[in-house]
Amino acid sequence: MRIDLRSDTVTRPTPAMLEAMFNAEVGDDVLGDDPTVLALEEKAARLFGMEAALFCPSGTMTNQLAIRTHTRPGDDVICDQLSHVYLYEGGGIAVNALASVSLAQGERGKLTPELVREHIQPDDLHKPITRLVCLENTVNKGGGCYYTIPEIAAIRTVCDEHGLLLHLDGARLFNALIETGDSPAAYGPLFDSISICLSKGLGCPVGSLLLGKTDFIKQARRFRKLMGGGWRQAGYLAAAGIYALDHHVNRLKLDHARARRIGQLLLDLPEIEAVFPVDTNIVIFRLSPNILAADYVALLAEKGILAVTFGKHLVRFVTHLDFTDEQLEQLALKIKEGVITQS
Repeated sequence: MRIDLRSDTVTRPTPAMLEAMFNAEVGDDVLGDDPTVLALEEKAARLFGMEAALFCPSGTMTNQLAIRTHTRPGDDVICDQLSHVYLYEGGGIAVNALASVSLAQGERGKLTPELVREHIQPDDLHKPITRLVCLENTVNKGGGCYYTIPEIAAIRTVCDEHGLLLHLDGARLFNALIETGDSPAAYGPLFDSISICLSKGLGCPVGSLLLGKTDFIKQARRFRKLMGGGWRQAGYLAAAGIYALDHHVNRLKLDHARARRIGQLLLDLPEIEAVFPVDTNIVIFRLSPNILAADYVALLAEKGILAVTFGKHLVRFVTHLDFTDEQLEQLALKIKEGVITQS
């Protein structure tokens, strides 16, 4: 049995999701008449208390569209040094928005009001103009940790005081919502734009949504076209998104419970120095200094367990829709039998 814990992007559509996709009514999204895309965009915007939404192929695109639309060339963007928009989007802030970045060093990738204040550029012609703050929820490199509404509201206050815009990379936002119990609608008033991913915990084959005000989304749509992100009969994919929003949110609790079980199992392994707190569906652990993550991941693969390196001595597991209790027990058995050993 192969156990794939590389990411929550490795899932396959469920039979019910596939049926919804096959039965979708479609049009042409570039021409603006795909009814299922329009229904998904309206549904997501309403869910988060935003005016409009834009369906895109990926979370990288929705994040980059937001930054490009909010900023002008030469502006400055504040984000954490561990943030996905900085580390994993191909230098897109520089390439797409022609903007610079001020990197903060938060705890597990989370910004605070104090950090935002510290990184606002002074009114100095030698400096770029601070325009945008980007948060990530949950924080991938932070082991799936999340913000609470009061934490976000405090950052929003600082942004309002200084005339800054606030964007949320919500690739795993639903994982955070399941843990906090907050309503998605509470997020709309706090952010100028929100990106949500459908192809991670929600199990869609592809797709993300950018949410914001109507004029903002109209401009982002133009930039999406410029980036080659217009698509035609996208309703087949949008139908998967609608199904996921209706049926796959509450089940995220299962992913979190299984991740915590993995975290507990790893604590008993002598080759593991530490396990990050398991807050949602991401498990990051640090190996002993004499063990390289690349070697360890290769050893895991030999045992049928797929993972990714997250640093020289760090390894990441991510639980998801296709990781079952049976696979969890198989993983536990291999650990108990000492199958996973030092390399």
